[in-house]
Amino acid sequence: MSGVLLRLACTAAVAAQSVLAPAVAVAAPDPQRPVSELLTDLQQLYRQTEQATETYNATAEQLKKQQAEVDRLDGELARARLALQSSRTDAGRLAREQYQNRSDLSPYVRLLLAPDPQHALDEGHVIGQLARERAETVDRLTGTEKKKDALARAARKALDTQQTLAARQKKQRDDVTTRLADVERLLASLTPQQLSAIARLEQQGVTEAQDKLATSGALGKAAVPSSAEGERAVRYAMDQIGKPYQWGAAGPKSYDCSGLTSQAWDHAGTPIPRTSQEQWDRLKRIPLTDLRPGDLVIYFPEATHVAMYVGDGKVVQAPRPGEKIRISPLASNPVLGAVRPDDSPAQARATEAR
Repeated sequence: MSGVLLRLACTAAVAAQSVLAPAVAVAAPDPQRPVSELLTDLQQLYRQTEQATETYNATAEQLKKQQAEVDRLDGELARARLALQSSRTDAGRLAREQYQNRSDLSPYVRLLLAPDPQHALDEGHVIGQLARERAETVDRLTGTEKKKDALARAARKALDTQQTLAARQKKQRDDVTTRLADVERLLASLTPQQLSAIARLEQQGVTEAQDKLATSGALGKAAVPSSAEGERAVRYAMDQIGKPYQWGAAGPKSYDCSGLTSQAWDHAGTPIPRTSQEQWDRLKRIPLTDLRPGDLVIYFPEATHVAMYVGDGKVVQAPRPGEKIRISPLASNPVLGAVRPDDSPAQARATEAR
């Protein structure tokens, strides 16, 4: 994190991006309250907001996939209904033919009474062919009916799931905006002196954490070269510097933390999961000593924040509401670990398939 809280106080409304609830009156600032407590409160609020954002993002991804499933089932159901209509037409035609060709003698009796053996064989072949055609038509009609009914049930279930996800997404969106409003109210309640002191204390904490990380040897001594895909991902992320953080956004005008990293790797030709939790769970984990540009650094025990390593102990990140994409020290937040998008099991399987 960096000392930008003073600016945030003046632009807190921007953090909500016009989706916040109506402004609520805030209490007068408490000049006696320790700055360390105020900083802790702000950091906790930002952390909760980002956690709510990543939860929202995960549901949004599920909803996107469910919409595709609903569309697929609707398409299959439409095709099944057309096939059923065609099968019913064939069945009707065969029924009419059977009715028009009826006689007192069955086809098999006529076959036995045929005077010419060759004619009998020919007629027997035709009768057998007609019988098979009728049986196939009935089987096809029955099968298509069953398939149509099964698809209709699946489509209904998929739609119900989609509606459930949409309701969950709305609730999560409300949760994010509520937490953003909490941040806005706290910032608005602080004096300029308090904000300046918080910013200094915050920057001091980041500097100390970065120095401790560097002197511990946790980052390794030798620079590890990036892959071609990693270079492309870093280049994309760096091109976004200066664009605003926006929760739930994945470009091109604004991003949240995982929106930036997922889009950068997507443009590098290696699609990765959308959220920071999924990136932590599904990509290959690596020690910080092996970090190379393009790798992702995951933060907080719940894996609720992510940034992209660019080398020399720095990351590029979309930090939090009210701020812009920028280069930061790797230790800007408590580090959970690191992952490598272009060296994960899923990526290896995709590469082998190509």
